[in-house]
Amino acid sequence: MDENLLRDVVDAALKAGADAAEAVGAERRALSISVRLGDLEEVEREESRDLGLRVFVGRRQATVSGSDVSPEARAKLVERAVAMARLAPEDPYAGLADPDRLARGELPDLDIYDPAEPSPETLEERARLAEAAARATPKVTNSDGASASWSTSQWRMVTSGGFMGLHRASGFSIGASAIAADEAGMENGYEGRSVRWQSDLPSPEAIGAEAGRRAAARLGARKIDSTTAPVIFENRLAASLLGPLVGAISGPSIARGTSFLKDRLGQPVFAKGVSVVDDPHRPRGLGSAPFDDEGVANQRRAIIDDGVLTTWLLNSSSARQLGLTTTGHASRGLAGPPGVSPANLTLAPGERGQAALIRDAGRGLLVTSMFGPSLNGNTGDWSVGCSGFWFEDGELAYPVTEITVAGNLIDIYGRLVPGSDLEIRGATNAPSLLIDGLAIAGR
Repeated sequence: MDENLLRDVVDAALKAGADAAEAVGAERRALSISVRLGDLEEVEREESRDLGLRVFVGRRQATVSGSDVSPEARAKLVERAVAMARLAPEDPYAGLADPDRLARGELPDLDIYDPAEPSPETLEERARLAEAAARATPKVTNSDGASASWSTSQWRMVTSGGFMGLHRASGFSIGASAIAADEAGMENGYEGRSVRWQSDLPSPEAIGAEAGRRAAARLGARKIDSTTAPVIFENRLAASLLGPLVGAISGPSIARGTSFLKDRLGQPVFAKGVSVVDDPHRPRGLGSAPFDDEGVANQRRAIIDDGVLTTWLLNSSSARQLGLTTTGHASRGLAGPPGVSPANLTLAPGERGQAALIRDAGRGLLVTSMFGPSLNGNTGDWSVGCSGFWFEDGELAYPVTEITVAGNLIDIYGRLVPGSDLEIRGATNAPSLLIDGLAIAGR
């Protein structure tokens, strides 16, 4: 969206009575194609152009958005936003980001935009190849389909506080889901990858073959008795353990006093040697951005350093409420005020691979699938449904299903041992993680 258009919107809001204003233009184009059993199943195309406006009248704020950017629609948008702000309750912490925190000068080049635009035929062929590879796997008898997609997006922000910033990003993905069966039943397996650059995608055949392998490996899954044993979370899902951490150290949670880590800043939370880093400037990162969603300069931060919690994740509002300074973690859409989110969060790898962790643990559970997590945000009590593999004498023994793993996250984080098999698959990543003893609820 044109910079001058956004400046006009901000100026119009000020003339209409706003004390400050922030306009955002978001554009997106996307194409997704899915196939099932060799036939084209669905084609989805998206083209959107949206405008968001946040205005402040004193300490009152309102946010509105729309997809019509004609002069008449923009005038109505401005009028509605200012009228809503005048009626909104006062928020003593509301306001644009402080000028001295804004990203200035030349923004970093994060290499997150690939101009390549694959044709519909190319995407369909990728999906077909992925599904064919999955269906060719021994013991795979059916398919839940495969898909391939492409997208490009642009985000431009202009504020009355003097900030103007633009970033563009692209996305490419392939995914496949297979169904394996034997006389005992059926099992699903999925594999998918999303990347910023088309050249970084694995081959469709590799994606499909892994989906088929994972489905076939699950055949013969059995229930186990309830017990307490070591648990290893596979690297492709281990980052799920960081989700509760993000919520617990977000500024709004700390300000409300609803976090199980609210008194732990500057104290050991993880085991000594464990590091969790947030890096918004990772080249080609799925969470990378040159500034946060308030225009604030962002930077790499070790959130957990040698096991110690070093910072909260703050936007401007929560920082003011806590008497601190924003950390550049504001995150927002077009229709509401900023929340808080990390960019590219990574738990650093350890020294032993997954196989070594299994050998060291001797007997326990390898979790390869998780669903339905439950968390008490005040206490850190956590549980999750899962399936995976039981191991004995340091070797995988048989697949297991219909189990629940539970514990307190303060205890879990304190005893967590990272493996060496870190693989960057998304915006939040971790290697396989070993906890030496968790409650496992089975039959």
